[in-house]
Amino acid sequence: MELPYKADFTGRVAVVTGAGGVLCSCMSRALASAGAKVALLDINEDAVKKVAEEIRAEGGEALPVRCNILDRDEVRKAHELVLKTFGRTNILLNGAGGNNPKATVDSEVFEASQLGKEKTFFDIDEAGFRFVFDINFTGEFMMVREFAQDMLDGGNNSILNIASVNTYLPLTKIPAYAAAKASVYNFTQWLAMYFSKVGIRVNAIAPGFLLTNQTKPLFYQADGVTPTPRLRKIIAGTPMQRLGEPEELLGSVLFLLDEKASGFITGAILPIDGGYTAYSGV
Repeated sequence: MELPYKADFTGRVAVVTGAGGVLCSCMSRALASAGAKVALLDINEDAVKKVAEEIRAEGGEALPVRCNILDRDEVRKAHELVLKTFGRTNILLNGAGGNNPKATVDSEVFEASQLGKEKTFFDIDEAGFRFVFDINFTGEFMMVREFAQDMLDGGNNSILNIASVNTYLPLTKIPAYAAAKASVYNFTQWLAMYFSKVGIRVNAIAPGFLLTNQTKPLFYQADGVTPTPRLRKIIAGTPMQRLGEPEELLGSVLFLLDEKASGFITGAILPIDGGYTAYSGV
C-alpha cells in the first residue's frame, strides 16, 4: 500500500475498532504498511478476516478479532488475545460507528401536520437512539478504559478517535448520531488532559462527507449516478465542491499517531472535510 505520509510504527501494536468497514480497513492497512502489528476488531468476523488476509498479502501482521465493543466481557477477552498475540497496545484507533434508521426522522424541520403521517422526533425508538449513541460514543469509553491500561508506562502511546462534521454542525434528520459525535469532541479533550502526565496523547479526526459503500445509497438515486437532493446540498455547502475519498484520511491519521511528527499535539480535533465546517453558507 502506498502511503501519503511516511511513518515508522515498527514494533508498535495498534488496535482498530470497526476495522471491517471501508474507512477503518483502509486505516488498518496503512498502519500495517507503516510497520505496526494491527489487531482488527469488529462485530463482523468475516469482514476483519478478509482485511487481515489483505494485510498479510502485503507483508504486514494482522490479527482479526470478533468483538462487540459494547460488551465489557468481549472487550476484555479481545484485550487478552491481543496481549497474548502481539503484546501491549501502543495505538488505539476508535473507528467503530454508524447510524441506524431507528434513530432518524423523515423531515429536516418539524411541522405539526407531520404527526401520524411520517416519522418525527416523537416517534424515535429509544433502543435505536441508545444503540446509535452507544456505538459511536460509549464504545469509545469502553475501549479506552480497557486498552489504555497498556499505555501507562510513559512511552509513546496514542489514542485516536473518529469525530465528524456532526461534531461541529449537527446534521438534520440524525439526532442520535450528531449527539454522539459532539460527545466525542468533549471526551477526546477530557482524555487528553486526564492522561497528559503518563505519555498518552489523545486526538481525533473529523471526517466530512466521504463516498463509501454505506453512504452511496444516501447520495445517489437507484441508478447510482443521479445525485439525491441531500447530496446536492452537501456539495453546495462544501467549498471544494466534491466528496472525499477514504484514502484522503490517511495522511492525517498517520501524522497524528506519529510521535516524531505530532508529539506536542494532544486534545486536537482535525476536520478533514473539504472546507465544510469553514463555510457559513453565505
